[in-house]
Amino acid sequence: MKIAIVGTGYVGLVSGTCFAETGNDVTCIDINKNKVELMNSGVVPIYEPGLNTLFDRNTKQGRLKFTTSLEEGIKGAEIVFLALPTPPGADGSADLSFVLKVGDELSKIITTYKVIVDKSTVPVGTAEKVHHVLKKNLNESLFDVVSNPEFLREGVAVDDFMKPDRVVIGTNSERAKTVMNKLYEPFVRQGNPILFMDERSAEMTKYAANSFLATKITFMNEIANLCEKVGANVDMVRRGIGSDTRIGKRFLFPGIGYGGSCFPKDVKALAKTASENDYEFRILNSVMAVNEDQKIILANRVIDKFGSELKGKKIAVWGLAFKPNTDDIREAPALYTIEKLLEKSAHISVYDPEAMNNVKNVFGEKIDYVSNQYEALVDAEILIICTEWSLFRAPDFNKIKANMKSNYIFDGRNLYDPQLMNDMGFEYQSIGRPS
Repeated sequence: MKIAIVGTGYVGLVSGTCFAETGNDVTCIDINKNKVELMNSGVVPIYEPGLNTLFDRNTKQGRLKFTTSLEEGIKGAEIVFLALPTPPGADGSADLSFVLKVGDELSKIITTYKVIVDKSTVPVGTAEKVHHVLKKNLNESLFDVVSNPEFLREGVAVDDFMKPDRVVIGTNSERAKTVMNKLYEPFVRQGNPILFMDERSAEMTKYAANSFLATKITFMNEIANLCEKVGANVDMVRRGIGSDTRIGKRFLFPGIGYGGSCFPKDVKALAKTASENDYEFRILNSVMAVNEDQKIILANRVIDKFGSELKGKKIAVWGLAFKPNTDDIREAPALYTIEKLLEKSAHISVYDPEAMNNVKNVFGEKIDYVSNQYEALVDAEILIICTEWSLFRAPDFNKIKANMKSNYIFDGRNLYDPQLMNDMGFEYQSIGRPS
């Protein structure tokens, strides 16, 4: 099949590359000329494990191409995916201007039937808005608008796309169903379902899934905070409830809050949708409030511990991305932690395997960037762990002690055994466990 992907962010580039991997002819379209030139020269502009291999193979074999021209990109395409940004506005609502603008442009250049697919995470009712924009200049026999939300986890997005738990497709058009079923059949050969439903239900499914997971994380953070008050150990509690098949083991790890491109934006957008429909989504409002506090819980503990002594004190931060195996720092708790400590005039030294350049764009010369995790510790009095990268899980503790000026560790991801840390002489604090 011939496919066009409009937008080459995480979703667009992963989707386009994976569609090409199954033998389709894919053209990705982006208005950023420099980015398109980089991709045409073989450079992958994002870090996503496994993506480089597929990208190289499919660009070299001619199945994956890039252009800045929308008209050139959609020429001959049966399906046009809209993988465009939908940033949150000040009130939490998703900004649909990019999606609708491209819809308007498509309406002026489409000459043969195409399935227009909303791949971006968009509010309920967006497919109807795109349909309305398209029909201003197009006969409705020339297009169908489909909702096909993505469920990709950054860090394992390629695996998620190639072996999806489910594919959700929102459309009432039999013609569009046939096209989309043909496209996705190679991805569900093991029997996972392609779920057809109406457009509004598909749009709601995406928001409901992400908001539920964000709620699950936040609930465990609340349990962890209470465990500290009552002297319980959240690790034991997590195992105790995770063995219940009704609850499950995933997304029960407490920490310093959720971040990234999806959860914060989608929770806000769903709460905003509820408000616009005269419904107060009380659980989501609480989730957002708790998460805001959780993102700076370690910074506040450091400030409570050291007070005015923080001025000029060196603090090392391990991990900047919102999660491991990505360079994405959108809404990353590390950013909020650093900002809070900079307000107290602390000296911050940071290390992350992939996200350093992105953080430089945020903080510039306000903080120090080093080449490895141990360099960040030299003369530091405090170590704060914000992201659970694998290389932080089993460090050389003797080297940590030798490099640090003092022995305080604030672990936002519960990587280490509190008893071991105590035995080694560290002043160790984690989330929801005995200090």
